Amino acid sequence: MIQIKNLTKRFGQHTAVDHLNFTVGKGEILGFLGPNGAGKSTTMNMITGYISATEGSVIIDGMDIVDHPLEVKSKIGYLPEFPPLYPEMTVTEYLEFVSDIKKVDAAAKKESMEKIMDLVKIGDVQGRLIKNLSKGYKQRVGLAQALIGRPEILILDEPTVGLDPKQIIEIRNLIKELGKEHTIILSSHILPEVSAVCEQVIIINKGKIVASDTPENLSKRLVGGNQLILRVAGAEKEVMNTVKTVAGISYIESKGEREPDSVDIVVESETEEDIRKPLFFALSQAKLPILMMKSMDLTLEEIFLQIITEEEVVS
Repeated sequence: MIQIKNLTKRFGQHTAVDHLNFTVGKGEILGFLGPNGAGKSTTMNMITGYISATEGSVIIDGMDIVDHPLEVKSKIGYLPEFPPLYPEMTVTEYLEFVSDIKKVDAAAKKESMEKIMDLVKIGDVQGRLIKNLSKGYKQRVGLAQALIGRPEILILDEPTVGLDPKQIIEIRNLIKELGKEHTIILSSHILPEVSAVCEQVIIINKGKIVASDTPENLSKRLVGGNQLILRVAGAEKEVMNTVKTVAGISYIESKGEREPDSVDIVVESETEEDIRKPLFFALSQAKLPILMMKSMDLTLEEIFLQIITEEEVVS
């Protein structure tokens, strides 16, 4: 659905975006991450056609945005970090205005607006002036304008910035719901939000892509294998000796006693080998009950910080 080829943007001598290449398939939700000044918003502005690229191309559904600007833009709904709202308008007046700009059929306009207001839950404030709305409601109105015209693609730049925890959860759930019918690119500094809703993650730093994969694969790649932490009832020496008999284990470390009459151990497997079943059978046969077993995959925050830190050291 979206193809980005060698996308580059220079402002004078400064290169804000440096030859980006990535694709987003139909129906995917892509998380777009990076520190402040990494080039995320500039990239999104080029994808939507708001600013032009210095080099490269943006292909939407097989059409280059330069050659088919109107057709491409009609397929995109854009929520910038600061929604383009008119505070002196009521919510209804504003959505009517956006509908007219997007050339929504007059006969279908009212029904379309009602569906969108119901979807983003702003029907109860539709007659109020936008300037009198809370930050959460203003963000919902901004999302509503992005949905006008039934675009196939949604570009959401920091959609939960400035919201309280309850509002963040509500917007997050809404994005997951929208992902059932739309292709979405989501930029956010709130990493648990990206981890919760995105199937793929791109991390950008200093205008370049430094990582691209699923959160799970990024974690495994950085950890260097599959790591498990186990809590086993029994003496430390007996547990360690039993675990050492399991094939496919490359690393074992005891973390000591965290619960009476038990020991916590960290086990790492070779490459992608799943050692959970062999561990279970070996410990069970030795009459050493497993009280806990869980993956030690890195969180998205840890992945982000590790990759960005490594990039800064290299540069």
